[in-house]
This record gives sequence, structure tokens and C-alpha cells, in this order.
Amino acid sequence: MKVAVFSTKPYDEQFLQRANEESHQHELVFFEARLNEATAPLAKGFGAVCVFVNDQVNSAVLNVLAEGGTRAIALRCAGFNNVDLKAAERLGIDVVRVPAYSPYAVAEHTVALMLTLNRQIHRAYHRIRDGNFALDGLLGFDLHGRTVGVIGTGQIGVEVVRIMRGFGCRVLCHDLKPNSDAEQLGADYVPLDQLFGQSDIVTLHCPLTPETHHLIDADAIGKMKKGVMVINTSRGAIVDTSAMIEGLKSGHVGYLGLDVYEEEGDLFFEDLSNIVLQDDVFARLLTFPNVVITGHQAFFTRHALESIAHTTLGNLTALESNGQCENRVTG
Repeated sequence: MKVAVFSTKPYDEQFLQRANEESHQHELVFFEARLNEATAPLAKGFGAVCVFVNDQVNSAVLNVLAEGGTRAIALRCAGFNNVDLKAAERLGIDVVRVPAYSPYAVAEHTVALMLTLNRQIHRAYHRIRDGNFALDGLLGFDLHGRTVGVIGTGQIGVEVVRIMRGFGCRVLCHDLKPNSDAEQLGADYVPLDQLFGQSDIVTLHCPLTPETHHLIDADAIGKMKKGVMVINTSRGAIVDTSAMIEGLKSGHVGYLGLDVYEEEGDLFFEDLSNIVLQDDVFARLLTFPNVVITGHQAFFTRHALESIAHTTLGNLTALESNGQCENRVTG
């Protein structure tokens, strides 16, 4: 199958090419540009397009792709909130995704953000390089005995539960579908308001849906403990950023760790070090000493990229061979 790969970085090409040579026979053409209505004509004549989290696969884009002969959208990620599934179905375009690649990668990055914020690693690093060995302002707390609230207990959420139980934490969970694996690890499922009210740390691992959009808003923050730590490594728009900034300013939110941001499409995965940031909300986040942000990096391990590449191309091979794929997404 001839595949147009959008939002390509050198590591995408490296891992996809290697997986293709090892197990598949697709014709891969790589485009650095993101997929949107302006770039969609580049895919004319391609049977499939391969996209990532910030590509736009809305109705207008899908119409252009369909006119050009595209019959499959291969997401090299788990989330599919950027795809108009109803339009894809109407146009006869299959949508497939990578439901799981390395839950350990994201879970471990989640805990890295917790530890960095708690023990002020980011601030200590810069102090030492400046010859400042004072400890004032770097006081942390023991994770042991703290209560961690995990919202969303799919594969990633369960791994976070496992790690935090290893630290000796009490773990509360909330999910529409409780996971017995989390319960076997000693976690308790509770209503969302109870999780907010009792958790010292709230960490998000749910998909972005209409129901979870701005799940963490001013009302939710108001129900949390004063000084709470909030971690988001799932999707940016689950957190209302403006409300979070107010929580930080008031001191109600004591720590914030983000690997995603609701307007990240204009920022993440690019080198913008030589220009002035135009996003005033994001710039305000960067002023807080108790905020740590990474640029959608949680998935970025060798094992995860290998898994993503093999699953992505395997999905296309399955569609090409028999029109069936267990990782198909439907509306």
C-alpha cells in the first residue's frame, strides 16, 4: 500500500522504515508537514495516510483525501479525538489506531513528573549549575502514605497504580469501567468528587471525549485539597488551563506537571527557541516555579516507538490483505 506519512520527524522515519523492512512491504512517503486542509492534496494517489496527535482529520480534510483516493487513516497513537469518525464512515475510509504501545513509558514519565515536582529536581539542577547549594525552597514530602487519585484505569492508568502502590501510597481510582487489575493491586474505586477531596496527587489517564473535555475545571479544582499536585499525561484539553492558572495563583494547586496542553498543536514537536511565543496562556504557565512541562514526551522511548511502528504498519497490512483490522475505530 502507498502510504503518505504526515508530521514526520527523523525518529518517525527511522522506526517506520525499519519496521517496514522487517515485516511489511508498504511504500512509505514521508512529509514533514502536518495534515490539514491545505496539505491534504499532498496525499492524492495514496491509498492510506499515517497521522499523529496534532494532525487535523476533520470532515473537510477527509473529503479532500477521499477525492484523492485515500481509503485508510492510520493513527500512530492511541487517541482519535482529532478524527471525524462519522465523516470517515460516510466516505468509506477506514480508521485504525495503536490502542497500546508501551504503557510503561507513559506511566514512568508520569511518576517522573511527580518526583521532579515534589523534590524540586528542576530547580535544584539549575541552582547547582550556578554554584548555589542552598536547600531553602526545595523542601519535598514523602510519597509513602500519600493518597494518589488515578482518573482512567486503562493499561497506562493501571501501571501508574502499580508504581504508586510500590511507593506505599493509597490509591483511589475513577473510571466508567473499573479494572479488576487495579483492584487486585489494592486500589479503590470511588466517585470522582471523593477522589478530588481525598487525593494529595491527581493524575489523568483518560481519553479526550465530550464528557472529559475540561474535566479539571474551576469546580473540580475547588473540590481538591489545598496544595494538591495535578499531573496530565493524557490529552491537553482535559484540563481547563485558565482555571488551572487561577488555582496556581491562589495556591490551591500546589504543583502542576503537564506533558500535554490544550493548544499544543501550535507549539509541541517544533523548535521555537528563536521566536517569541505568541501563546500568552502557555507563557503564563512557564512563570510558575511549581509547574513542570514536557512537550508530549511521555511516549518517547525506544520500545514504544518500535511498538507504534509495527502496530501502525500491521494495521495497514491487515486492511490490505482482508479488509479487517482488530484496531479499527468506529464512530
